[in-house]
Amino acid sequence: MSTVTINDKEYKLEDLSEEAKAQLVSIQVVDQKLADLNTQVAIMQTARNAYAQALTALLPKKRATK
Repeated sequence: MSTVTINDKEYKLEDLSEEAKAQLVSIQVVDQKLADLNTQVAIMQTARNAYAQALTALLPKKRATK
């Protein structure tokens, strides 16, 4: 028997209405998409950091001013 915990209360899936089950599925889909987007953000941040390091290495060395 499958259960789901919502707001610290456990419910049997079989006791939920079809509409409640549909809402639960929607939440699960959104949670998965958010996880995917967070992974993409982490990848982009890593790439940005690498580009910034590469740019820094290409900049001219600062000369001493008179």
